[in-house]
Amino acid sequence: MDKLPFNKILALSPHTDDIEFGCGGTIHRLIQQGAKICTAVFSLCEESVPKGYPKDILLKEMYQAAVKLNIPKDNIAVYSYPVRRFPEHRQDILEDLVKLNRKLKPDLVLTSSSFDRHQDHQVMCQESIRAFRDQTILAYELPWNSPEFHAQALISLKRKNLDAKLDAIKCYQSQEFRHFSEPDFFLNLATLRGLLNKSELAEAFEVIRLSL
Repeated sequence: MDKLPFNKILALSPHTDDIEFGCGGTIHRLIQQGAKICTAVFSLCEESVPKGYPKDILLKEMYQAAVKLNIPKDNIAVYSYPVRRFPEHRQDILEDLVKLNRKLKPDLVLTSSSFDRHQDHQVMCQESIRAFRDQTILAYELPWNSPEFHAQALISLKRKNLDAKLDAIKCYQSQEFRHFSEPDFFLNLATLRGLLNKSELAEAFEVIRLSL
């Protein structure tokens, strides 16, 4: 596969597991080609932690997942916005994104889709567009939140990229009750997107902005 034309990437995760589910394979591929990946997680979802788990379990699982994708811990920014209440904190989130842009100057931003129905994901997409006015923005696919999705960009993956993504998802043991956390789901989705891309495997993205 050819090298993707991005060297500094910022992946935005409204909740702890979103980027692993949505673009974990692409993140792994970019790191493998030598790109610098920084991530920002905006909610630890303490209110949604299943009974029997400590309130900080998702933070611990997120750091474990980052190891599987080869994301350095120092490259991860963590915020503590309350889950399902991002619309109340829109301006603060925008200001955090602007600060990240000034600090990191990414040439690619990975964010939530404009088709995503979750209120936190909607805010993340909308404020990403405001904060990153000059950069390429690709929005990752979370099918359970987006009955409609425009797969305008397809990024090919090797099996090792998908395996790293699946290993990262397995770190979220507290989320195993969710039907979409099954490895076969992501294998089938990557196979479908690969078929559209004439490759074995792929991840799909909505193109918010393309600046090359």
